[in-house]
Amino acid sequence: MSSAHATLQARPPARPAGALVIEIEGVTKLYQMGEETIHALRGVSLKIHRNEYLAIMGPSGSGKSTMMNMLGCLDTPTSGRYEFNRKNVATMTDDELAAIRNREIGFVFQTFNLLPRADALRNVELPLIYAGIPAHERRERARLALEHVGLGDRVHHRPNELSGGQRQRVAIARALVNSPSIILADEPTGNLDSRTGEEIMALFETLYEQGNTIIVVTHEEDIAAHARRIVRLRDGLIESDK
Repeated sequence: MSSAHATLQARPPARPAGALVIEIEGVTKLYQMGEETIHALRGVSLKIHRNEYLAIMGPSGSGKSTMMNMLGCLDTPTSGRYEFNRKNVATMTDDELAAIRNREIGFVFQTFNLLPRADALRNVELPLIYAGIPAHERRERARLALEHVGLGDRVHHRPNELSGGQRQRVAIARALVNSPSIILADEPTGNLDSRTGEEIMALFETLYEQGNTIIVVTHEEDIAAHARRIVRLRDGLIESDK
């Protein structure tokens, strides 16, 4: 038995789920590539509650990137219904969608997406700047978020002065700073060595235990094994959900 499957069997029990935060029903997504129509999602239905720790898995072309973009309100369905906090995403204006992406969803990307010339504090402040939070308050909240991920002593370091794991911690602090409904992480350990990747997954575990809702999109079994629920996609359909 592989270590990944052994870890899957040893998953600790999930915390009690809270209120429904995401509900998608019969969602399809079509892309036109020249004369060819690509069916990225083929009628997917999924419910995600607060306090869940969910992994979305699938091989290349399975639809998981499309699903991530859909969940993050970066894309909209061709058909079907997507409700975020019981509000229909299809009826939202661009400004309302931007507000959800800024305040309700904390994004963590494989490539960190940090401003290279800004220090850690400034990078973490960014969502608060867009939200119109006063300077003194946003600096304090950013500082507390960095302390929360173990970087209280790296507040004024720029990305090139930090290790890969520290850069990802800055990205996680930025995702946390607005107290979002969910943290949506896309291959969060993809650019890290295995030891540093395990440290980042241990941090996600701590955040989950503290009450955060976490969705990790990954193709790696050992990363998905940290979640309490794994949704597997294949050919635009949910193959399993357990």
